[in-house]
Amino acid sequence: MRVRILRQESPETESFWEAFAYDGPEDNTVAGLLDYLNYHDDIRDETGRKTTRISWDCSCLQGVCGACAMVINEEPALACETFLKNLKGKEISIRPLRKFPVIRDLIVDRSSIQENLIKTNVYIGEYQPEEAADETAAARNHAHQYSAAKCLKCGLCLEVCPNYVDGRSFFGAAFANDCYLVSSRNRIKTKEIRELYGKHFGSVCSKSLSCMEVCPMHIPTLASMAKMNRQR
Repeated sequence: MRVRILRQESPETESFWEAFAYDGPEDNTVAGLLDYLNYHDDIRDETGRKTTRISWDCSCLQGVCGACAMVINEEPALACETFLKNLKGKEISIRPLRKFPVIRDLIVDRSSIQENLIKTNVYIGEYQPEEAADETAAARNHAHQYSAAKCLKCGLCLEVCPNYVDGRSFFGAAFANDCYLVSSRNRIKTKEIRELYGKHFGSVCSKSLSCMEVCPMHIPTLASMAKMNRQR
């Protein structure tokens, strides 16, 4: 199996494609493939030329941290949840997420996700529960709050979002879910978010729903924005 990886030595250098020959197990994940290629001290590309270890990020390797988010065969995904046997063809292309600055190889700087939350003051603060008409409505909101809270901040939703460009005019699905989660736990924050974004939250979103298709936690982001717009 041929593996093409878009590499970059530092933020200041140009990126370049490098190909490797993989002869490991086919039931491996992309994360396992990268570990396999990095296993020996003497790492060589497909031509036999000596090269450096491939830099990539990981933590849990169980799909719950989001650190190994990357673009695999032009599809944003978590490397630890993408199995080689499910990929078509005998060649795999791997590249870093394109909506974030590259640090090295497949490692990107996703600090802008947290920075957007900080500069817009989106945090829960003192708990002030929302008022529900009945217990059924409250239970339904709690279920969605739990779902929205599962966001990994992996950045896959921003990678595919046609409206997220520079993170200035629209902060994307991860931000929308956090806004819903915060406003549903603090009524004062609901007012602040409405004053900042207007009556219709997420008006910049074109509702392509691509964010929900790639979300590894299957968060219904459109429902989060709808619930935000129903809050008073």
